[in-house]
Amino acid sequence: MSDVRYPFTAIVGMADLRLGLLLNAVSPAVGGVLVRGEKGTAKSTMVRALAGLLPSIATVDDCRFACDPAAPDPQCPDGPHDSPPSSERPSQLVELPVGVAEDRIVGSLDLERALAEGVKAYEPGLLARAHRGVLYIDEVNLLQDHVVDLLLDAAAMGRSYVEREGVSVRHAARFLLVGTMNPEEGELRPQLLDRFGLTVEIAATRDPAERAEVVRRRLGYDADPAGFAARFAEEERALAERITAARELLPKVELTDVALRQITAVCAAFEVDGLRADIVMARTAVALAAWDGRTEVLEEDVRKAAQLALPHRRRRNPFDAPGLDEEQLDRTLEEHAQQEEPEPEDDGPDPDGDGGGSDDGDGPEGGPDGGGPDGGGAPDPSDGGPEAPEAPSPEDPTSDGPEAPAQPPVPAQHPAPARESAPVAAGDPYRTRLFTVKGTGHGAQGRRSPAETTGGHTIRARRPQGALARLHLTATLQAAAPHQAARGRSGRALVVHKDDFREQVRQGRESNLVLFVVDASGSMAARQRMTAVKGAVLSLLMDAYQRRDKIGMITFRGSGAELALPPTSSVEVGAARLESLPTGGRTPLAAGLLRAHEVLRVERLRDPSRRPLLVVVTDGRATGGRDALAQSRRAAALFAAQGTASVVLDCESGPVRLGLARTLAGLLGGTAVSLDELRAEGVASLVRENRAADRSANRSTTSMRKAA
Repeated sequence: MSDVRYPFTAIVGMADLRLGLLLNAVSPAVGGVLVRGEKGTAKSTMVRALAGLLPSIATVDDCRFACDPAAPDPQCPDGPHDSPPSSERPSQLVELPVGVAEDRIVGSLDLERALAEGVKAYEPGLLARAHRGVLYIDEVNLLQDHVVDLLLDAAAMGRSYVEREGVSVRHAARFLLVGTMNPEEGELRPQLLDRFGLTVEIAATRDPAERAEVVRRRLGYDADPAGFAARFAEEERALAERITAARELLPKVELTDVALRQITAVCAAFEVDGLRADIVMARTAVALAAWDGRTEVLEEDVRKAAQLALPHRRRRNPFDAPGLDEEQLDRTLEEHAQQEEPEPEDDGPDPDGDGGGSDDGDGPEGGPDGGGPDGGGAPDPSDGGPEAPEAPSPEDPTSDGPEAPAQPPVPAQHPAPARESAPVAAGDPYRTRLFTVKGTGHGAQGRRSPAETTGGHTIRARRPQGALARLHLTATLQAAAPHQAARGRSGRALVVHKDDFREQVRQGRESNLVLFVVDASGSMAARQRMTAVKGAVLSLLMDAYQRRDKIGMITFRGSGAELALPPTSSVEVGAARLESLPTGGRTPLAAGLLRAHEVLRVERLRDPSRRPLLVVVTDGRATGGRDALAQSRRAAALFAAQGTASVVLDCESGPVRLGLARTLAGLLGGTAVSLDELRAEGVASLVRENRAADRSANRSTTSMRKAA
């Protein structure tokens, strides 16, 4: 691989990504960029190319933490720096690998030397290298949770902390955070998502001419990297000079009251949480003005800032893609751009008497034109207005059929014909019971099943397995204490040998592979019933999203089973596949179970530490062959023999029930749960009712004994 970076100016298209990166180069306070897009769209290439455009920085010589000689960090582990010699060097681009360990990020302390010799032997990590530079995280959505927590702390505080049993090191860690991700592989936690100042959605162009130019340039670079870069050297130099000029102009840009009011009104209209969005939008709008060589923020700057800073912050369902309603954005900007205009209408010489933007704000009809008495800048709802009374679905007390059809509904008791039925919408999701895998695992950190993890609470001590990272101080002292006389201890210091050290074993929770096996046959096709079933599966998908699980989905109907969704971290894709799931045909239950068994076999080879949880969604019927029921029972026994944790979501309904789903759960060695029992609040109320009944029975027994 060549050491010559692909030129930033040689990249074809992707104007929004180019602008987002350049705005952060002009004003690092914007807070970084999250690049969302499909694979193979040059996300990483453009981010790496940005580093070559950033201005050089002055650093203290021999300081491993890139201290600024004009304002060195007073807590720098290599300090103090009093009148230090300095030099200039290029800004650093530090890449964070997906499988990076905690000590590689924050740095590591040699605890053995710290205890035995009393010295702080600290090796800086990637956060120290990224200080005053760019921290680039490819596939940021695949990071483990404890790594995300470290990055959140550093990004919020601008400082990295290393704490190991009373030995601590801290240093400055302010960096431009740039991440790339493919949404099909899973979403980010909201806490980390909010730390990115801007977000950009990109996709490969569909224009054949542009695609041909991309291929032509890439082949030219591969054939002669240095010669290709030389062709764009002048454009690169001009762009770097423009960045420098915009940085110098930045302090002179004025954010007017009108622009600020538009920013806050837009954030309120889109119901973003907190005030970080307002601040980021303001910084972005100022950077846009400086980039265009202006000293005043205009409405076009506010609009573009909203398009870059708000899509990932607006309040939305976890399965909704980020985005903005452009009409609502334009309407809000227009409304609040005109609020200062009517001020001279009453008394011309009183420009300062009304800070709220309305002329006669004391009256009940205070809005201009008599039509906007909303107060805090909230726009007219884009989906309300005259249409709102036509949607009485929130009054429906059940989760079945939130979208009532115009024609009479199909009775829920009668299955649909054998032919395929059109997909029906899922019911509203709700909070479900927690299903876990028994035992203690060793998988990736998550929020479902018990496991030994790097976080959590300490449960015991053991001899170190590799480098000592989490010292168990009490166990170490207990191991060393009996040998002090034999080791010739003479003073107050404890004589500690390498064999004395013990490390902590911590228990937290892991993420699992939740594999759904969904019955889509004709027996499930009644519209109200399938709506409730889809709502239940959607609720379980949301639960898997919140617990950081991988999910997969198998559907069976007709003559076989289909892997609708290979195991992935993208719960959103699972929700989309569920929404479009058709129903109809026979019930090849055995085929669905055998397909699930094969998927789990392959996944055990790929990721042995991730334990599976099988969720079978069915009424338990099996048709489609002479021995369909017997075959399904033999297939279920395979899971029981392997000890696979399983749950059967019993979808049987009606006054006459055969109990086939609960029989299947017994054969799987799992548990059966009805749709009503799936809800967390339903289980809680059932427990409360049982406890109340027990207390009442106890009181009755006590009264009878006293009477006797």
